[in-house]
Amino acid sequence: MEESVKFDKPPNPSILLAMNLAGATHGHVHSWLLQEIKKDAVERAQTDMTSGQVALYVLALLSSCQDPHCVHATGKTIHLVPILKEKMNEEISRKEITWYNESLDILALCLVKEYDNDDAVKAVAEELLKSRSSLDVDTRAMAVLALVCAYNHTDKQNLIHDALNKVTNGFLDEQERRHGMIGNISSMGLALQALETSGEFYAPRKWDRAQAFSVVCNHDYQDPTAMAQVLPPLVDKSYLNIGASPVGMTLLPCARWAVPGAHMLLSPPTAPITVQFSITNTMKNYFHYSISVCVPENSTLLRVMKVAKKEKPDIFCFKTKKTNLGPFVTSIHGLAGNATKRTYWQFFSSWSPLQKG
Repeated sequence: MEESVKFDKPPNPSILLAMNLAGATHGHVHSWLLQEIKKDAVERAQTDMTSGQVALYVLALLSSCQDPHCVHATGKTIHLVPILKEKMNEEISRKEITWYNESLDILALCLVKEYDNDDAVKAVAEELLKSRSSLDVDTRAMAVLALVCAYNHTDKQNLIHDALNKVTNGFLDEQERRHGMIGNISSMGLALQALETSGEFYAPRKWDRAQAFSVVCNHDYQDPTAMAQVLPPLVDKSYLNIGASPVGMTLLPCARWAVPGAHMLLSPPTAPITVQFSITNTMKNYFHYSISVCVPENSTLLRVMKVAKKEKPDIFCFKTKKTNLGPFVTSIHGLAGNATKRTYWQFFSSWSPLQKG
């Protein structure tokens, strides 16, 4: 993920948002992204951004524990939330807004506890219910996130329930029909977030989570925005967790079978850190487990694994063998690598394979 950040290109708020939800909040890349996004917001939000772009900046800043009501950079201060509301209302009145942006706007305003947008909520829900609606998967998934957030803050609950039931069952139908795929590989991130957060609206139907995650974990993502959207569900988060995520480094799941996975020292933090450690097997007998553990600064991956094992030995058990390079992980959760089949555990941090540990 961090390798996708180009210092000579405009900052991508989706990447900052994903890093925050994953807990990867230490290091110069995160600091640079945060400062550049604040500068970009101050310079362009009022004049050069759509409401959807402003909404994404609001989410990125909110996830960074920054107040989007008051953003300060380069000696200037702007108030992003009023700007978002103004742009949203203007675009709606001019019929210039897309359903994706309107949903993103609703989500951002909901997460900053601005709930006075019932007309927009109603419009999105009614569009989802249209029999001939041509909304793509990304748009429908973003609408699900927005309406789930708005559900308890509006008198349109029956309408929202019907819309969410229709969309989520549509996703589940498509997943069954296409063996795990919903839309295309780039839309899977938002679709996973939508299904993770809306279970009550397609209950009692069950979601084959393993099938969907297998599709994602077996794909080599290259597009930074698609990667940023799929990262949150891989660490059991969604955009609805913005503002409620622990700060700390994260080891990503999809600790999948690949070439021999090496190890890496966690990026040096400034204080004791909380690490979210996840294990996922996407081959036969799929499993996915996640745990947050507290470890001292400069902890190694092996230290994190030992703490996880101590807290939940039946789930995070693992075995190692001694090599000239140090301990080598041979088995996790009772599942061992196979040298003949060239299957090994591989470890990731912020989407990047670990190099040493």
